[in-house]
Amino acid sequence: MPSLPQMPSFRGPSRPATPRPRIPVPTARAIVDCGVYVDGKRLPGHFTPQQALAEAGKTEDGFVWLGLHDPDEGQMSDVAQIFGLHPLAVEDTVHGRQRPKLERYDNTLFLVMRTVSYIEHDIHAISEIVETGDIMAFTGAHFAITVRHGEHTGLAGVRRELEGKPDQLRLGPVSVLHAVADHVVDSYVDVAESVESDIDEMEEAVFTPASKVGIGAIYQLKREVVELRRAVSPLGQPLQYLVHNQEMPVPKEIRRYLRDVADHHTNVTEHIAYFDESLSGLVNAALAKISVQQNTDMRKIAAYAAMAAVPTMIAGVYGMNFDYMWELHQPWAYPVVVAAMVVLCAALFRSFRRNKWI
Repeated sequence: MPSLPQMPSFRGPSRPATPRPRIPVPTARAIVDCGVYVDGKRLPGHFTPQQALAEAGKTEDGFVWLGLHDPDEGQMSDVAQIFGLHPLAVEDTVHGRQRPKLERYDNTLFLVMRTVSYIEHDIHAISEIVETGDIMAFTGAHFAITVRHGEHTGLAGVRRELEGKPDQLRLGPVSVLHAVADHVVDSYVDVAESVESDIDEMEEAVFTPASKVGIGAIYQLKREVVELRRAVSPLGQPLQYLVHNQEMPVPKEIRRYLRDVADHHTNVTEHIAYFDESLSGLVNAALAKISVQQNTDMRKIAAYAAMAAVPTMIAGVYGMNFDYMWELHQPWAYPVVVAAMVVLCAALFRSFRRNKWI
C-alpha cells in the first residue's frame, strides 16, 4: 500500500527552552544595618561593607557588625568575598533551615541557631502554634555578621541594647555572638512559658467533667512541642562547646556570659521535655475519658432497652392470638396488664437510677 504523506505539525518548529535571565538584586537590599565599633562605641555615619571593614581595620579593637535579612546566593557571595567567609558556611547561610551547630573555619566562628515564635490561637482549634526561623552568626577578627531568615526575632533591639553596653562591646565581635545567642534563648523562654499556659489550660479542660476536648487539639499541641524541641535542644552542644573549649577564640569574660546563656538553655530544654511527657499523659487521660463516656452511654442504652423489653414481651404474649387465655374476656384485663407494664418499668427505672446507670 502506498504510504501516506507526512502531515505538517500544528505545533510549529521546536525551539529549545531558554531559561529566563535572573536579575541580580543589589547586596544593599539585604543589609539591615552596618555599623563600625571602636572602643565600645559606634562610629557615626553610614558605611558599605567594604568601607566598614576598611575603617575597622585601622584600629586593633575595631570591628564591623553587619546585619542581613534573607540574602540570596548572589548577595551572600558578595559578602563572603569581602569578609573571606568559607564557601560551605555561605551555602548553609543561603539555604537556611539548618540544624543548630557551631563550626570553626580558621579564626572565623559560624554559629547556626533556630528561632521560634509563638502564634496566638484557640487551644480547642487545630492550628499552628510555633513558627520557626534561622539566625546565623559569623565572627572574625574584625567583623560580626548576623543573617536572619524569617519575619520574627528581629535583632534591632539587640543592637540598641548592646550599644548601650560599651564595656561589653570592647570585648570584640564575640560579644555580638553572645548578645544574639542570649536573645534567641530568651525567646525560647518566652515561647516555653506561652506553651506551658496552653498545656495548663488544656489540662484543666481535659479533667473538667462536663468539658469536651477534641483529641486532635491535644495531638496538634504535642506535635508543636516536638517541633519546638527540635529547634531548641540541638543548640545546647554548641553553647557548651563555646563555654568549655579553651581553643575557641572567645575571651574569658564572654565565656562567663555564655555560661549563663547555656544554663538558661538547659532549663528551657528540661521544661520542653516535661511538656512532652505532660501531653502524653493528657492524650492517655483524654482517651480514658472518651472510653468512660462511651461506657456510660452504653449503660444508658442498655437500661432503656431493658425497660422497653418488658412491655414488648407482654405485648408479644398477647399478640399470639390464643383462644384460651382466661383474662381476654374480662373487663379488667386491659387496665391490669397496662398497670403491670407501668409498675415493672418503674421498678426497673428505680433500680437503674439507684445504680447510676441512668
